[in-house]
Amino acid sequence: MSYIVSGTDTDVGKTVFAAGLAAALGADYWKPAQAGLDGATDSSEVARLAPGVTALPEAYRLATPCSPHEAARIDGVEIDLARLALPTTERPLVIEGAGGVLVPYRMDLLAADIFAHWGLPVVLVARTALGTINHTLLSIEALRARAVPVAGVAFVGEAEPVAEQAIAEIGEVAHLGRLPRLDPLTAETLAAAFAAGIRTDLLT
Repeated sequence: MSYIVSGTDTDVGKTVFAAGLAAALGADYWKPAQAGLDGATDSSEVARLAPGVTALPEAYRLATPCSPHEAARIDGVEIDLARLALPTTERPLVIEGAGGVLVPYRMDLLAADIFAHWGLPVVLVARTALGTINHTLLSIEALRARAVPVAGVAFVGEAEPVAEQAIAEIGEVAHLGRLPRLDPLTAETLAAAFAAGIRTDLLT
């Protein structure tokens, strides 16, 4: 089974989770649009954290680290939905979206619209911080409004059982577990934390 990994916000830990998920599922990884090319990209970070995972080439490599629609404008390109067709692979595919579920790729094309076009379930990654209940439930509603299946929610950060339970119950969504912030963050520490903390058997 292939999955989309999206977040409730930027910098919630999507790339780290996507690397762990791809390794756990024996999947390939694909970041359709990379915005920001200075330093490590998300694909190169996945390659570092999940050495057995193949990171497929991005459809768009945009120079500026900002919303894809603005990064594309700066680069003088327009993101074409046809160019975001799912790549053909012999293994499952883990796709990492940019930022949250309503991030624009064009003014008339949001991340959730692309997810609906692909027809794959989304794993939503949420940080365990103040405001996470609101942000996560809004993200779930935005996905379901477009008939995008939500495979579950995975949390990143310190344990917040009250918030985690509220999201799972109110959102009527599987609680897939939690990854702590890892220091050091290596392939070995990620694999161990993922095996201990994430319930891939609950994925729908």
